[in-house]
Amino acid sequence: MPMTIRNIKDISRRDILFSVARLPRSSRLFLGSSDFKVHELDVSQNNPQSQEFTGHTSYVTGVRLAGESLISGSYDDKLIWWDRETRRATRTIDSAHRRWIRGLAVSPDGAKLASVADDMVCRLWNTSTGAKLHDLVGHAEQTPSHFRSMLYVCVFSADGRHLATGDRIGHVKIWEVATGRQVGSVDAPILYTWDGVQRIRSIGGIRGLAFSPDGRQLAVGGVGRIGNVDALQGPSRVEVFDWARRERLCEFTGPQGIVNRLQFHPQNDWLFAAGGGSNGFYMFYHTGRRAMIQQGNLPMHVHDVTFNEDYSTFYAAGHNRVVVSEIRNS
Repeated sequence: MPMTIRNIKDISRRDILFSVARLPRSSRLFLGSSDFKVHELDVSQNNPQSQEFTGHTSYVTGVRLAGESLISGSYDDKLIWWDRETRRATRTIDSAHRRWIRGLAVSPDGAKLASVADDMVCRLWNTSTGAKLHDLVGHAEQTPSHFRSMLYVCVFSADGRHLATGDRIGHVKIWEVATGRQVGSVDAPILYTWDGVQRIRSIGGIRGLAFSPDGRQLAVGGVGRIGNVDALQGPSRVEVFDWARRERLCEFTGPQGIVNRLQFHPQNDWLFAAGGGSNGFYMFYHTGRRAMIQQGNLPMHVHDVTFNEDYSTFYAAGHNRVVVSEIRNS
């Protein structure tokens, strides 16, 4: 399936953008920033002006929409619910986690929020009331070399029945959302590099997760073996599992850097990956054929991506830029 990707808007920024959410059927984006704020941009405008949501005191690493609410998470351990129109906080959970919040996910029906943090706990919340539903506990708090681990990412399946979480050492757990019970796990140890000689530290981990539309497959993304831990000098890497069987189905490697975002097309036409090293990249894979469909560059290290309703446009956020790209089937 030949594809043509065209960047149709490139918006320069002074900050680093860690997360992006898009208001359905609109061009309004909500962005989590290194300046401790959430920003709204209408990218249909010629010169989009940022509207600011202030309330966090550290990096805003997760921004997601749930019904009428906008929810953000930060390194300050807070979750904040916002009124989108007034840009005022309507609910704040001050100690949602004991350490840095790394990412958020909202269930397909908008009723549940998942948050992951460096306390190695995934928490499930009721998006309407803010009530905590489950603590999903089981990821190791330390790496095999006895350093503190990190819990980077979470994602719901399309039917909302399952949730996957991924950590520093390449371990993924799959949970039953209704009960909070662990129902599976897979491992991608190549995504974790330990330098015990020069820097005495590790790098990598699970940075991107995506369930296939039928929920049977789970894609896992990050960076392969790294020769220099001071730079992302390793191949970007994606592994796809039949998670119930704990069977790795295929693997893909790409340009130097780390995969931070994965997304399956809703009809399983492709698996999308994006991330970066010194620059940004995107890749489209066909998992059935185990083949690359399309690969290209973006002008910044990409942290997060969201799509429009028909998957003909994607919105990428990262280091000092927002880029809007159009997808056309040739």
